[in-house]
Amino acid sequence: MTATFRTRVRYLTEPIRDDLRHKMVLLGGPRQVGKTTLALQLLGGGARHPGYLNWDDPHARRTLLRGELPGGEPLLVLDEIHKYPRWRNLVKGFYDTEGDRTAFLVTGSARLDHYRKGGDSLQGRYHPYRLHPFSLGELAARPSRDDVETLLRFGGFPEPLLAGNTRTWRRWQRERLSRVVHEDLRDLENVRQVALVELLVDALPERVGSPLSVKSLSEDLQVAHETVARWLGILENLYVCFRIPPFGAPRIRAVKKEQKLYLWDWSQTPGPGERFENMVASHLLKYCHHVEDTEGYRMELRFLRDTDRREVDFVVLRDGRPRFAVECKTGDRAPNPAIAYFRRRTPITDYYQVHLGEGDRVWSGTRVLPFRTFSKELALP
Repeated sequence: MTATFRTRVRYLTEPIRDDLRHKMVLLGGPRQVGKTTLALQLLGGGARHPGYLNWDDPHARRTLLRGELPGGEPLLVLDEIHKYPRWRNLVKGFYDTEGDRTAFLVTGSARLDHYRKGGDSLQGRYHPYRLHPFSLGELAARPSRDDVETLLRFGGFPEPLLAGNTRTWRRWQRERLSRVVHEDLRDLENVRQVALVELLVDALPERVGSPLSVKSLSEDLQVAHETVARWLGILENLYVCFRIPPFGAPRIRAVKKEQKLYLWDWSQTPGPGERFENMVASHLLKYCHHVEDTEGYRMELRFLRDTDRREVDFVVLRDGRPRFAVECKTGDRAPNPAIAYFRRRTPITDYYQVHLGEGDRVWSGTRVLPFRTFSKELALP
């Protein structure tokens, strides 16, 4: 990490600071997305701060298992404690005895809502947050076309993005995925065929943006369909990839079972069109998670596709109702004809077609505009 990154205030810092006054906060997110840096900023110190307890540190682990906590600290950060199978009961005990004097921030590089072993003993005691990679709005207050190109090329993870160096990006990417597969998978899941999971991870970038066929993956890997489906679920829990379902409206013959796959690190996606679509998907998912985590609305990211293969890339829903739809094109061109079709047959009224060019106009009721303008006007976090 660079000094520049250490001084940056992330988009979740103030909401988390506010919530820590009332409840515990659980902060999940991909490995190396900046959770520890954010936590240490809230602590006001470095990794040796007495309020920072990392489960991967043997000394901190022994201290926590003995039920001991450093005294006189207004905030305690428990990092990666979800690797302990009974972590929720352990944290519940800490919070119930010390919560009136000390704030607790629990961080982990996995979906903390999934790794809860036998129910949610912390129910009512915490607010959950998900930290995403840098987006365009977080990278620059007034993003330029160069900022968009940099984000497309290096992804949104702090270290390779802020280094802006192809060699650093290549090495970082290789090391991160290796740690996810060999360390996080080992610590959290009972998976014996790690080498085949690696092959699955390698196969995902080519499938970004298309309906994902688990059957095809199982045939390629020569592994049972149920096994591949389970591995995909694990990779989602470890923030390697995410899938979005279709949006079905009564007046369209929508596909029902297909899901589209995207990567948390969109820089892995090989094709320029698919990479841009993945980056937009990640921005919209970040928006949905941010609204859900801070405002409490139920947010969903979906796509439009019917059995005749008409498709619009994304639909954002709030409390089950569509708010707007987004189509992605690398070039500035006329709107996708499917937009007009779905406009007549769905309750979606606002359609955007975002691109990497400069033109901004309304075309047959559809706003066709640069992605950086779209990002700013919708205040994507």
